[in-house]
Amino acid sequence: MSHDSPHPVHIDGRPATTGDLAPLAFAGHAHFTAMQLRDGRVRGLDLQLERLRSASVELFGRALPEDVVRAHLRTALAAAPTADLSLTAAVSSTAGEFTGADGDLTLLIRTGPPSSGPDGPLALAAVEHERFLPHVKHVGEVAKTHLLRQAAAEGFDDAAFLDREGRFSEATIWNLVFWDGESVVWPEARILTGTTLGIVRRQLDALGIGQRTAPVTPDDLPALAGAAVMNSWTPGTPVHRIGPTGLPAAPRFLEALHRAYAAEPPVAP
Repeated sequence: MSHDSPHPVHIDGRPATTGDLAPLAFAGHAHFTAMQLRDGRVRGLDLQLERLRSASVELFGRALPEDVVRAHLRTALAAAPTADLSLTAAVSSTAGEFTGADGDLTLLIRTGPPSSGPDGPLALAAVEHERFLPHVKHVGEVAKTHLLRQAAAEGFDDAAFLDREGRFSEATIWNLVFWDGESVVWPEARILTGTTLGIVRRQLDALGIGQRTAPVTPDDLPALAGAAVMNSWTPGTPVHRIGPTGLPAAPRFLEALHRAYAAEPPVAP
């Protein structure tokens, strides 16, 4: 089917009504995960499911059973106009916000056309920002869009975040990753560990490609041999500048990231 066909929104395994969606218009106490499916399959499904489980436990004290989540994913995929698509799955509580009451957990699934992200290379502004509960992929983060738009107004493509210790952590909707010429360098900071990051990290180990975690500050950038960003769209979009500091092209580095990602077998929900 054409990618122009409508993508229905599902909630708890059924098509969502306006009544279902209206309470979510201003909902900010929720979390989600995003994934790319090709031919109805996704890489790192175990990481996606664990993200939903652990974040639900963090925010709500409990989680939807995995078999229920997978069943709702299959229902949404069956209703999608194509087997190649983007998908987001968000968990919230019927209790809403600003209350200590418990409510039922609900799963909203939205599908859309597939995406592979920008080609790059990207220029990133370096801005001081720390996300609340950085290890949770939660909704309602106005700062990320605001900082991205500020960066664009200054001639950058996006923004990278510096924590209170002056270390790079992540970017607006991306994980950051660096290259020292021999090894992949993950920034040491409080971050959201992306599912693509988890896939690449475990497959780099399987491929025998070196990697390490270390603090990375703006002063460290001139000594590095490359940088990239990754998220559910892509395992690596090159970064050629962060703030005023240029970074060299690193094709071997980007090839290693993409090779590691491709080594992960895609599975059906």
